[in-house]
Amino acid sequence: MRPLTNVIRCARKTGFSILLLAGTCTMGTALGFAASPNSETIQATYTQAGKTIGITLIIYNYSTPSDLQVLSRAFEEGQDRALATALSKTKAVGHCSITGALSYDVAFIQMDVTPTGRQITFVTSRPHPLNEAGADAQSQSFDLAVGQFDLNDTDSTKNKGFFYPASKLVIDKQGVFRYDLSGNPWSLVNVLDSKTAPGETLALGPEN
Repeated sequence: MRPLTNVIRCARKTGFSILLLAGTCTMGTALGFAASPNSETIQATYTQAGKTIGITLIIYNYSTPSDLQVLSRAFEEGQDRALATALSKTKAVGHCSITGALSYDVAFIQMDVTPTGRQITFVTSRPHPLNEAGADAQSQSFDLAVGQFDLNDTDSTKNKGFFYPASKLVIDKQGVFRYDLSGNPWSLVNVLDSKTAPGETLALGPEN
């Protein structure tokens, strides 16, 4: 896999909190931290080489301001690698499942109110499949999984999202944040949002 640089460029170095908020580099929105959603599920699909891949995010809780402070401090002290380590030690607030791939806990989930609904951003350290090291050792340095959903309260057909299955957070010489990716970004469609009752079984989508 070849890294794609400058896929996403964000504001100048003004704090990691901005980067978590601005998954698409949209500035001017206040940070929002919500109470527990009591289990919320977001499902979406991505098509790659004619194959449909399902991705499911289960939200147990939203992260707190103190969680963000811990992650911000880790990034300031050791940048991407320290951030990934801090995420791996953070209590899970959700779970991400991908059809035909590894599933993993999600360490950070943030919800922000938008003019049309809500924007949910999630960041976590990603597991490295056993066959990845042999196939592409370079991808081992891409240790974050990052995703975002834009949910429209009045028209669910306008829901959309993206997912970076293997990325890392860097600051360039101009002091600008960006995500570098190993492989291609996923543009998510068929985004559905639902609340589930405690103990309800969730359908993760068919294997394709």
